[in-house]
Amino acid sequence: MDNIRKLLAGVADGSVSADDALLQLKMQPFEDLGFAKPDYHRALRQGTPEVIYGAGKTPQQIADIAASMLSHGQKTVLVTRLLPENAKVVGEKIALDYREMGHIGIIGEMPKPDCKGKIVVATGGTSDMPVAEEAALTAEVLGNEVVRLYDVGVAGIHRLLSKMDVIMSASVIIAIAGMEGALASVIGGLADCPVLAVPTSVGYGASFGGVSALLSMLNSCASGVSVVNIDNGFGAAYQASMINHKGA
Repeated sequence: MDNIRKLLAGVADGSVSADDALLQLKMQPFEDLGFAKPDYHRALRQGTPEVIYGAGKTPQQIADIAASMLSHGQKTVLVTRLLPENAKVVGEKIALDYREMGHIGIIGEMPKPDCKGKIVVATGGTSDMPVAEEAALTAEVLGNEVVRLYDVGVAGIHRLLSKMDVIMSASVIIAIAGMEGALASVIGGLADCPVLAVPTSVGYGASFGGVSALLSMLNSCASGVSVVNIDNGFGAAYQASMINHKGA
């Protein structure tokens, strides 16, 4: 989006001709790499550039897609669901900041927060941290300030209540929990901002791989709670970032 603003400013001050600007805007918005078609106009349309979903892709494919994005002006490339063994190979091909807990790869510069609001990422337990880190790092890459509240589940509710100042200062809260997924309802009953619930696949047999938490969250009696898919930290963070930036 900044590149488009600079281009339009150049037209306004006469340093770029209208024809040259039109040519740049008309340039093909994607490139066919044979195995992928990176979308270079995603940021122009949605305000956020394309993200690479790493699962199922080879390290070479990930590196090639990222290099293509960087060559077209994208300053930061986010890679989700990147396994450690693939991250090692990708890092040999292109500079990569790998965060193993969240299986997140960051290529390029880490942006500074560009809005005033805070996104709080809370988990029921330590076992939910991989999903939480996917959410937190995604939100940070998208230009948000993130506060982490880990292991504040309902089994020891005093841990959450001791952080009421953090809860009440948030612009958006991402509540991440497995088992029975009660954390989202509790936070939803305390907070004055949107709560995005993320059910995780953490739990014993009757949790059905996160389905129990998903259904509990969908049936939350607290107003203002919305639910994303099981283990979908990325999806929750993307939505939270949109809410946070709209508020700004």
